[in-house]
Amino acid sequence: MHFDLVDAVVERGTDAIVTMKSVTNAEEYLQDHFPGFPVLPGVFMIEAMVQAARRLLECGDADGNGGSDCRYVLGSVRALKYGTFVRPGETMRIAIEVRQRHDDGRVECMGRGEVTGVAGDALGTCVSGRFTMRPVRPS
Repeated sequence: MHFDLVDAVVERGTDAIVTMKSVTNAEEYLQDHFPGFPVLPGVFMIEAMVQAARRLLECGDADGNGGSDCRYVLGSVRALKYGTFVRPGETMRIAIEVRQRHDDGRVECMGRGEVTGVAGDALGTCVSGRFTMRPVRPS
């Protein structure tokens, strides 16, 4: 299964990107998480940061539509913190910043997710942490 957790790229530079994801009741993963109190699962918050980092790091056009010869996957996650819930009708703004690029292709990133409510009010940080992206190993 593939879930697209980037609705739009808001800003993009050489070492930073900001993306948005609007969470709706139509998201199939909300049906079981949790019945009667749907919230975006924490693993999807991490995946949203990973997908944003991919858009930043992978070769390709300005929208991050990359080529197959320069793909990245999640290598490790460190110092991850969860904050507020993300509910249907709310928007998650993901900001990724490159902290260090290694000679072997690994890239250390810092990510932060902020939640905006239905009325556009800031609700707080939903996720933040450091993680490493690494190039896909040739098979």
